[in-house]
Amino acid sequence: MDEENTPQKDSTPQRDSQPEPRVKPETNPTRPDAPASLSKDLGWAGAPTSQVVRTVAAALLTTVVVLGALFLLWQVKTFVGWFIIALFLAAVLNPAVNWLQRRHRLIKRPLAIALTYLGLAVVLLFVAGIFLPLLVDQINGFIKFVNTAAQAPEGPTEYIKGLAKENGLGGLVQRIDVELSDLRKELGEALGNLFSATGQIAIGAAGFIAALATVLTLTFFLILGSDRYVEAGVGLFAERHQPLVRRILGQAAGAISGYVTGNLAISLICGVTTFVVLLILGMPYAAPLALLVAVLDLVPLVGATLGGALLVIVGLFVEPWKAMVLLIFVLVYQQV
Repeated sequence: MDEENTPQKDSTPQRDSQPEPRVKPETNPTRPDAPASLSKDLGWAGAPTSQVVRTVAAALLTTVVVLGALFLLWQVKTFVGWFIIALFLAAVLNPAVNWLQRRHRLIKRPLAIALTYLGLAVVLLFVAGIFLPLLVDQINGFIKFVNTAAQAPEGPTEYIKGLAKENGLGGLVQRIDVELSDLRKELGEALGNLFSATGQIAIGAAGFIAALATVLTLTFFLILGSDRYVEAGVGLFAERHQPLVRRILGQAAGAISGYVTGNLAISLICGVTTFVVLLILGMPYAAPLALLVAVLDLVPLVGATLGGALLVIVGLFVEPWKAMVLLIFVLVYQQV
């Protein structure tokens, strides 16, 4: 019995000596980033007061600066418009100046610009020379008509009525008989207004001349220092972006110059073709009509249509069959 109980006595303390695993209490450790995440969730409410004041002040200052810049631009809007026109002219005329310098190495850039201006002036004088005889002829005819009507024994009103009846416009004259009776008075008032507005006309002409001189001067200096101005503008960008900006500016200038040159060439072809057709048909005022059609052709999309409609309308007043021929010519030309 003692031997059997001995192992039991020995086994009991061994079983009791094994430590039981302790269960650790669950604790929620404090996170050091808890206040930061809480302030992020709160937004402006959790931001420091000084930061809010600085942000609001910066926003207000930016708004004031932008509004001030817009106000200044509005005050100098006329000069800004002149500068934009000068930029456009510089982009158009710069290839011609570069061509002159490449063609003749001894020509300096200012002289090349002056020669380009001279060529442009010759073209404008040529255009004015085409229209000027027609304008002078019409003005002389109007002056003769006014003198004849004023010196007519029956008076200007009856003279105009007689002319209208001779040309089959008697019914129209009867409808506007009241207006014709007041024609002398209205002409006198119109002449008086014209003389009173002479000062305004002179001021307007002087303003136009000043604007033209300003635009041409700005264009001259923009072409003269074009490379320097481009490099100065490109230098405002980061160095890694400068090649891209320089390439974009070159492509933009080339696109503007190419568009204007191509449009002028197309208008020249249109004017010459129209002039030849009008000469073949024996239309009056062939050169002014062709030039007007060429100028209208410069207008995008609707310019050619307006020029063609003008030709057809003039043809109707001359001969109906000529109007049909001109209509066919306009349709064929637009398709080609």
